[in-house]
Amino acid sequence: MSRVAIIGNELANIPWEERPQGCSDVVWRSTMNPVIPRNLIPCSNSIFNSAVVPFKGAFAGVFRVDDRARNMRIHAGRSEDAIHWQIEHEPIRFKCDDPEIGRFVYGYDPRVCWIEDRYYVTWCNWYYGPTIGVAYTYDFKDFYQIENAYLPFNRNGVLFPRKIRGKYMMLSRPSDNGHTPFGDIFVSESPDMIHWGHHRHVMGTVGGWQSTKIGAGPVPIETTEGWLLIYHGVLTSCNGFVYSAGAALLDLEEPWKVMYRTAPYIISPQTLYECVGDVPNVVFPCAALADARTGRIAVYYGAADTVTCVAFAKVDELVDFIKSNSL
Repeated sequence: MSRVAIIGNELANIPWEERPQGCSDVVWRSTMNPVIPRNLIPCSNSIFNSAVVPFKGAFAGVFRVDDRARNMRIHAGRSEDAIHWQIEHEPIRFKCDDPEIGRFVYGYDPRVCWIEDRYYVTWCNWYYGPTIGVAYTYDFKDFYQIENAYLPFNRNGVLFPRKIRGKYMMLSRPSDNGHTPFGDIFVSESPDMIHWGHHRHVMGTVGGWQSTKIGAGPVPIETTEGWLLIYHGVLTSCNGFVYSAGAALLDLEEPWKVMYRTAPYIISPQTLYECVGDVPNVVFPCAALADARTGRIAVYYGAADTVTCVAFAKVDELVDFIKSNSL
């Protein structure tokens, strides 16, 4: 097995469980799943497709909460161990200087990314259809919304955790106004987090579990072998969509160049909590905590559009799996 290093910080306190005896999967589930139940706070119908990050020696995050009127909202939360969460009962109220942009209709599937001096939040935001909203926070109390990144229709806006060749970069998945039956991953760059351009195609659909559409998942993890991207793929079965997850390695300086990409999935809906819920048969990763010292990775994913779960991997094993099972 090759020695692969995560380029980043040590995070000794991230959740971790060793691979269960008899399990040969490159990604394995927490025995505590689902770590966030659907009814953790009084207003929630479901809590899923959420993003967590290290914060002041503990953890913070932004969570998709569909309320009991089935409004799609995003809430802030804190945790000491990244397993037991205190999620705010009220949704985030973004501060925005422009009421045209700041009028909130819905928000879902957030990601959170630390870049330089602040945490950026990206999410699927309504502006005459779904597009990518952008905001930032320093403390997970006050959130400042800036311009949407793109025209509608777009989903799965995922920032890279540092500038590349002096520019911010974001992955996205152009789409339509509904339950999109298509979609490839693109990357765009910006000098200022406001103006986005130089769009480049990253990768598209292929057969099997990723034949209908794909989309970026957690913030890419920088490694000595390239950007480790965990992404979701969708198959259209006779009974609807099935969401699974795979992984790819992107070039560090030209991230639209895919060096390796898994032909098999790394995790798919197989447990009861992934197969049964508001939307059956969904594994949807949105965040990952990575410890540079040990190479441990904890992946957070939504299950069946209902609850939030955690799975584990080791960077050496995952990168070797990608290379050995690449398209």
